[in-house]
Amino acid sequence: MEKVPGDMERERRERSEELSEAERKAVQATWARLYANCEDVGVAILVRFFVNFPSAKQYFSQFRHMEDPLEMERSPQLRKHACRVMGALNTVVENLHDPDKVSSVLALVGKAHALKHKVEPVYFKILSGVILEVIAEEFANDFPPETQKAWAKLRGLIYSHVTAAYKEVGWVQQVPNTATPPTTLPSSGP
Repeated sequence: MEKVPGDMERERRERSEELSEAERKAVQATWARLYANCEDVGVAILVRFFVNFPSAKQYFSQFRHMEDPLEMERSPQLRKHACRVMGALNTVVENLHDPDKVSSVLALVGKAHALKHKVEPVYFKILSGVILEVIAEEFANDFPPETQKAWAKLRGLIYSHVTAAYKEVGWVQQVPNTATPPTTLPSSGP
């Protein structure tokens, strides 16, 4: 049976409801502390992402050839992109109570990355794993299992929404420019 666009939208909304109220509050409390240092945290996340998964740099002409983490940290383009990533995440986290808004934001992100940037969707899963690693380190003494579980659920929610948007636009796996996406993912959760 063929799905109509309204069905796809409804499925995305249903996935947004996976976090309980307690989980949403735990994610939002952790995020508020992270977002207080938005640019620095975002840069730390992206630098780790590009150092550990250098094939992801193929999508960024401005810092594709940077190898030195310090050079990446100082890159105005990387800093600007880090702020965009953190801003999009902030919109998602602030609106976890509103499944339609979450769905809409992640659909826009997914479609832009599929159609305009041609980014393989696996990189969203990898990046979200890196984000969880950074959160776990930032809050090593204050990141209880319930909060970790809530963030892992959010990671799955983000990935499912983004990949749904890729499917909606008829994504076909791209032939990589320089390297194939890594086959292993960070070890920080599902």
